Amino acid sequence: MNTDTKSDGVRAHVREVVLAAVRGLVLALAMLPVAVLCFTLTLVSVALIPFGLGIVTTPAILGGVREFADTRRRLAAEWCGIPIRSSYRPLPEGANPWTRTVLMLGDPATWRDMRWLLADMTAGFVTALLPAVLLFYPFEGFAVAAGLWRVVSTDGHPYWYGFVPVTDQPTALGAAATAAVLLFAAYHLTPRLLTTHFRLTRAVLGGDQGELVERVRVLTETRRDAVDTSAAELRRIERDLHDGAQARLVAMGMDLGTIEMLVERDPARAKQLLAQARRNSAEALEELRDLVRGIHPPVLAERGLGDAVRALALRLPLPTEVAVELPGRADAPVESAAYFAVSEVLTNAVKHSGADRIWADLHHTDGMLRITVSDDGKGGAAVGAGSGLAGVERRLGTFDGVLAVSSPAGGPTMVTMEIPCVLS
Repeated sequence: MNTDTKSDGVRAHVREVVLAAVRGLVLALAMLPVAVLCFTLTLVSVALIPFGLGIVTTPAILGGVREFADTRRRLAAEWCGIPIRSSYRPLPEGANPWTRTVLMLGDPATWRDMRWLLADMTAGFVTALLPAVLLFYPFEGFAVAAGLWRVVSTDGHPYWYGFVPVTDQPTALGAAATAAVLLFAAYHLTPRLLTTHFRLTRAVLGGDQGELVERVRVLTETRRDAVDTSAAELRRIERDLHDGAQARLVAMGMDLGTIEMLVERDPARAKQLLAQARRNSAEALEELRDLVRGIHPPVLAERGLGDAVRALALRLPLPTEVAVELPGRADAPVESAAYFAVSEVLTNAVKHSGADRIWADLHHTDGMLRITVSDDGKGGAAVGAGSGLAGVERRLGTFDGVLAVSSPAGGPTMVTMEIPCVLS
């Protein structure tokens, strides 16, 4: 049993070695011409910008460079499990060529791509080709030992295999011994060499400093959005207090003043005004409760996100199924952001989807709070399309959260929200 397991492991490793060598050969031979072409076209296009032609060609060429770089990122993740983040700054939709050229040239990721192209044509080419050379070159040494040297060295000059001059059969056997050493090294080093290639790619293309700049930019935007959202929420609270509860309390005070004057002269009228004042006080209290619930629902503070979403679903006019798998509670700000994000998504589904049923799923895995809201409606939802999802995205972004929407025409719609957090 142990022998079979060991044999299976050897065969699996041999397949891994051969696969790494073939992949390295493909990278070296197929990617080198593309890298040279991208680098050359970029230089020429940028040089033509003062003459006007480069304004038209530069966005397209830099877009091709980004696709080429993204392909290498994808291969690094698929072949060696090395993630390389893509952090290009977004370009405004419908921007003219001049704007796109200026923005792309002002993006640090563009110049990181150019440095990577230079590295890929030199050290990258060597590190990609080396696994294939290390695996396939030994077979030439074995062929030399088998008699190839007699065929190719007929003019009396030695046949060089690496650093071994082959002039007779003993030296041919020396070439075979060298090939065996290289093959042994290939067995142990080839996958690591391919990994080295992609680590070099990550070191140049990943750009930790560029990621830090991008991170600062994103945090600045989310902080501004959070401030704007807080200011808008404060204005809403002030407006609701002024137009609702405050007006009712003022009216109730006036009624009480009138009652004080009528209590002896017209008790019946005073009794009517007392009933009206009681109704006003009850309505003002209910409006204050609604206002507080809008700020931070009591059920959220008392029983957590899962029960708060269940309570929210009960008030919807559509049948809503809620599944919750939360072994603990997140921090209060995270719970609040998640609650109002779910509330907005559910409201959108009720108002715009034309759905017959809604499903909500909340669970926590791998340090991430994941919330999915689905409906069987007509689809067509999109961030920034007036559906309120842009506000949800900004709210989640404050906590490094993300929003993903899948809503093809005809439905169904699935909105997925993720917030990194730890449950207590």
